[in-house]
Amino acid sequence: MAELATIARPYAEAFFKAGAGLAEVEQLNALAAVAADEQLRQFAGNPKAAAGDVFDVLERASGGLLKGRTANLVHAVIDNGRLAALPEIASQFQALVSAKSGVSDAVIESAYPIDAAQLADVRNSLEKRFGRKLNANVIVKPELIGGIRVVVGDEVLDTSVAARLQQMKTALVA
Repeated sequence: MAELATIARPYAEAFFKAGAGLAEVEQLNALAAVAADEQLRQFAGNPKAAAGDVFDVLERASGGLLKGRTANLVHAVIDNGRLAALPEIASQFQALVSAKSGVSDAVIESAYPIDAAQLADVRNSLEKRFGRKLNANVIVKPELIGGIRVVVGDEVLDTSVAARLQQMKTALVA
């Protein structure tokens, strides 16, 4: 959702500029998973619930992860009524930390499962293609028919059979 991305960006950038790093990525991801709970979001959205109460519930639910900078970020998010944006904040923050370390996340969609040896070859080729290290996550999508579709940030490399068939259809109709 573009709106959540727009809301989350300043929080993620400020958290990153405050010196948060790899240690906070895991904390923020765990908190984002807790904040994604529908009951917690309903409680946070209740006008009778004080920000301190929401923070306390989130702290207990997360098992005491709220410390230091992370606690300050969560206080700011709750005070501004943006708890629903916490998962997107975590995602954007992780992207900032990865970019600083020269690593990007890649989603590889494949028509068939990819074993470890094939994945290593594909990752090496993609790292050369995109010019940076990649953390690859494979998703099997049979509707691709064959080939792969790779998403790295806002770049897409689609070599799937489904994409080629769509290109042929477009060329024949035109």
